[in-house]
Amino acid sequence: MKKLFLCAVMLLLAIGVNAQIMRAEELEKYAKEKYGEKWYDAAKSLTSQLQLDKNKALTYTQVIEAPEKTKTQLYVILNYWYSNTFGSGKSVIQLNDKEAGVIIAKGNVDAIASHTGGANSYTVNLTPIIKTDIKDGKVRITYTIPFYNVDIKIGGGFLGGMSGSRATLTEENWPIDQCFPFTEKDSHKKTSAKALVMAHAYSNVIMDKIEEAVKHGVAGNENDNW
Repeated sequence: MKKLFLCAVMLLLAIGVNAQIMRAEELEKYAKEKYGEKWYDAAKSLTSQLQLDKNKALTYTQVIEAPEKTKTQLYVILNYWYSNTFGSGKSVIQLNDKEAGVIIAKGNVDAIASHTGGANSYTVNLTPIIKTDIKDGKVRITYTIPFYNVDIKIGGGFLGGMSGSRATLTEENWPIDQCFPFTEKDSHKKTSAKALVMAHAYSNVIMDKIEEAVKHGVAGNENDNW
């Protein structure tokens, strides 16, 4: 019985790992390979490619053509992909409407950037909203970052560590339009620069994964030859 229980636990852990697209350390390696290791310079160079929507959120849109597939076929493929990708932990499906052809999920990558200051320490988490609109022959992906979710340890900075005082944890959202490079008046400029590059890199990963699913299926056997 004990061995069966341990096997079940290991299976659940494996499922959780497989459901996560990319951990922060993997995303950082990908971002460095693609944009370089100087986060400030990389963020500045990306500025011309970035767009804030009417809600001042960072938004990316991509249309994928799939002329040989119907709306129903595309929905089945993408529902399968979303269920495998956003079905556990902090990554969740928020809306799944087959008739409307809309699937919306919230992704999550913890600790995409961090900073330890004199008084406090900061850990930035990424929680993008990924919306897919489906119709006959095409799919539209909208990837939106409304804000950075930030864990703050008050008293967790260098001075707090020296004094031996106990840090307290709080959470706040940093609006994108108030973060670098959208504003120069950002007291966490270096942290925001890395967060932006990581968020941008993750948008590439998400859209590439969805495009791969649309064009080639999730498991590679989504056809009538069985």
